[in-house]
Amino acid sequence: MSDIICVTNRKLVEGSFLQRIEEICKCDPRAIILREKDLPEDEYMKLASDVKSICDGYGVTFISNTYAFGENIHLPLNIFSRKNGKMFGTSVHSVEDALKAYELGADYVLAGHVFETDCKKGLPGRGLEFIRNVSDAISIPVYAIGGITPDNYKDVIASGAKGAAIMSSAMTCKNVRDYFSAF
Repeated sequence: MSDIICVTNRKLVEGSFLQRIEEICKCDPRAIILREKDLPEDEYMKLASDVKSICDGYGVTFISNTYAFGENIHLPLNIFSRKNGKMFGTSVHSVEDALKAYELGADYVLAGHVFETDCKKGLPGRGLEFIRNVSDAISIPVYAIGGITPDNYKDVIASGAKGAAIMSSAMTCKNVRDYFSAF
């Protein structure tokens, strides 16, 4: 199992989204977060069922985003709360956010965005010092997100991150196995 968490965005996928999920699962990521925030809850739940089924088939942790589906959920910090028996994570954008998430009982955080990324066009990345500061402030796993590539992954880990979360590149790369093996 790698220390890569894949965050989905079906709008970036050419071809079958579910086939892309299966290709990613074959690469044994730590988890897949189904982030499809634009879907109404009923459509999200249908898609979540399909994605979770694929993840379960490969032994990959499935994490729902915002809507509770399955055992694990990733919530925006402003609605984050601890639920018994489930793994909970949240996204943070400052050391203060990370401390709040930790105090609320988060099991992990996605910290970002670290580098410039098309998902946050025009906003400069927070940089490796940001990851170092967040990692030093809390004792739960920190996964860096935002512009993470095989070329900068080692620097991210050296800055204290447990691993990285990737979205756009995992949704758009030509060969998923080759891409994941580059980390």
